[in-house]
Amino acid sequence: MSPIVSVEHLGKSFGGLRAVHNVSFNVEPGEVLGIIGPNGAGKTTLFNCMAGMFPPSTGTVHYQSENVTSWSDAKLARAGMVRTFQLMRPFGSMTVLENVAVAAAARGAKERDAMAQAWEILQRVGLDHYATRTSKDLPTAGLKRLELARAMALHPKVLLLDEVLAGLVPTERQPVIDLLLSIRDNGVTLLFVEHVMQAVMALSDRVLVLNHGETLAYGTPSEVVANPEVIEAYLGDEVTNVDSK
Repeated sequence: MSPIVSVEHLGKSFGGLRAVHNVSFNVEPGEVLGIIGPNGAGKTTLFNCMAGMFPPSTGTVHYQSENVTSWSDAKLARAGMVRTFQLMRPFGSMTVLENVAVAAAARGAKERDAMAQAWEILQRVGLDHYATRTSKDLPTAGLKRLELARAMALHPKVLLLDEVLAGLVPTERQPVIDLLLSIRDNGVTLLFVEHVMQAVMALSDRVLVLNHGETLAYGTPSEVVANPEVIEAYLGDEVTNVDSK
C-alpha cells in the first residue's frame, strides 16, 4: 500500500531564518501521526507548507502519490487534504449550522443539501443543540468542535489538526479525543500537532518530534518517550506522567 502522504526533504526558510530543514516522513492510509516539539520547533510551519499555505523552500509533498508541492490550500482542501487552525475564526454573525453549511457549499453542495449535511455533521460532533445559535456564543470547547465540523464538511481523506486541544480544560479533552478516534475509525487519516502528551499517546500510531526545525525522533509513541534526546529537548519530567501506548 502506498503512503497517502509523503513528505521528502522538506525545508522552509524566511530570509536568514531556517524554520524547517530536511524533514521527511510517510503516513499510511488510516494512520494517526502525532507531531510534537518545543515552541518554535517548526511544527506549524511544516503544516503550512504541507497544506499549501506556504511554498516550501526545498523538498516535496506527495498526496495520494501525486506531487502537490505547488498546490494551493483551496485546491488541496477540495482534493481532501484539509487543515484546521489553533486560532478558530468562524463567521461570528452566522449560526453554527450556517458556518458548517458554508464549508459544505464550498465543496459544491447545493443550499438544501449543504444544510442537511451540516446538520448531520453537527449531530456527529455534538453541536446539534447549538445549531441555531451564532458561533460567537460558543465556548472554547464548542469552537474547537465547530472547527472540526467545518473541516469534516469538506469530506477530508487527510486532516491536519493544529493543537485541537489547546485551551481546553482536562475534563473537556477526552470527549474531543474520542471524537478524533471516531473520525479515524471512519477512514480519515490524521496528522496532529499537540502539546498534550496524554492525547499524543492515546491517539498516535507514530510520533514525529521536531526541534529547531529538524527531525529529532520518529517512531512509535513508546520509542519516542524513551528517547533520551527527546526527554532532554522536550519532555523532561513530563515523561513520567504519560503512559506508553
